[in-house]
Amino acid sequence: MTLLSPGRLWLLVLLPLLAAVYVLLQRRRRNYAVRFTNLALLRQVAPKHPGWRRHVAAGLFLAMILIMVVGFARPAGTVKVPRDRATIMVAVDVSLSMMAKDVPPSRVEAAKAAAKRFIGELPARFNVGVVSFAGNANLIAAPSADRQTALASIDQLVLAKRTAIGEAVFTCLQAVRTFDSQASQDPPPSHIVLLSDGDNTTGRSVQEAVDASRAAHVPVSTIAFGTPYGTVDIEGETTGVSVNKETLRSLAESTDGKAYEAESLGQLTDVYKHIGSSLGFKTEHRDISARFMGIALLFALAAAGTSLAWFSRLP
Repeated sequence: MTLLSPGRLWLLVLLPLLAAVYVLLQRRRRNYAVRFTNLALLRQVAPKHPGWRRHVAAGLFLAMILIMVVGFARPAGTVKVPRDRATIMVAVDVSLSMMAKDVPPSRVEAAKAAAKRFIGELPARFNVGVVSFAGNANLIAAPSADRQTALASIDQLVLAKRTAIGEAVFTCLQAVRTFDSQASQDPPPSHIVLLSDGDNTTGRSVQEAVDASRAAHVPVSTIAFGTPYGTVDIEGETTGVSVNKETLRSLAESTDGKAYEAESLGQLTDVYKHIGSSLGFKTEHRDISARFMGIALLFALAAAGTSLAWFSRLP
């Protein structure tokens, strides 16, 4: 346990002061008894000595003050918080062919906008991760409920040579398998959304990616960006970069996903509509002062109850 506001503990100086006042009052009562010279008459008129019971209510009251001060210092501890483990992985193609402007303002800018819109509209229960891929694939935002990190990672995408669709799928699957401590044995329900113009030019093949996705029971849905007439200028040369919708459609249909085109982004709710839930837990550092206030209340009730039961008055 840690204290978020340790400076508030100065109030603990009240405890020895209150204890001192209590002891002083007890001594004064003894002095009154000594001044009463007729001891026989005193025993007749004075009530039976309460003994140790007279100190119980005071002790409970001081304990209540102690606990309340600690609670006022805002103690924080680690608590287990339930969360849904369902995960969406978004893979964005950043190969040079995505510079083509046949999809305005360009394929890559349209893909980035689509990815951000999709992430922004995901229900809160989903975790989301982001992978970028060109000649290789990189996890740029680990799957989590933090939407801002995922969105910021998309803004920082940089284009590079070649296209590794197969590697992108494998990287997404690896992120799912390492989502939490139990994911290697019990992976969360997941879905991959891959945005690309379709050609796999390096790395593991699309068929290998299909086999791995099917083995992991993770569907891959694809979104195709581009037309048959796209071109890019690379080092002074104009190169045709036709979209390969067939490759993307084959990847989607072979893994029980769905193939979309840029014009049909509104249908993407189908991607997560049928993903199940898997309840897990995460450890968070949270303010637990309410626990201390609750315990202090119990001590206050105990102090009042014992005083009323034994002395017919409140402490």
